[in-house]
Amino acid sequence: MSSSESLPRRQLLGAVAAAATAGAALPARAAAKPAPAPDDGPPHKVVYQINRHEPEYQQAILNSIGAMLKKYVDDVTIVVVVWGPGIHLLAKKPKRPVPKELQLRARSMSEAYGIEFIACGNTMHTIGWDKEDMLDFARVEEVGAAAIMELQEKGYAYIAW
Repeated sequence: MSSSESLPRRQLLGAVAAAATAGAALPARAAAKPAPAPDDGPPHKVVYQINRHEPEYQQAILNSIGAMLKKYVDDVTIVVVVWGPGIHLLAKKPKRPVPKELQLRARSMSEAYGIEFIACGNTMHTIGWDKEDMLDFARVEEVGAAAIMELQEKGYAYIAW
């Protein structure tokens, strides 16, 4: 590392040290931050990915969601992010065949258990679809992969296969 590259780092470290010293001089009650409010949601959070169109694959994921619901009942929050060829599961008029039974099961999971289904806007744009082309229970996010990343940052376990 050259001396010109290390100068900004040294300045940053000096600023951090100065800020820490200034914070230490404050009275304890002024420096203390309130504890974050506890999350009132269920203790278990999981996000599934559906990115293939084969009915057996989608059925397996819906079966897994059903097993999670059976095990955790009201103690789990489940989100399903759908992109790529899997997007047809959430389409009103899929361009690839999707058994109606799978769409009805996804709808039932959404309505009866609060499972959130997110459609990837990027995939939809590629196909030429809008929000109106999707089933009414589907929420559209601009980038499905970003939705998964953000959910993981919020503590969701990521399930993909």
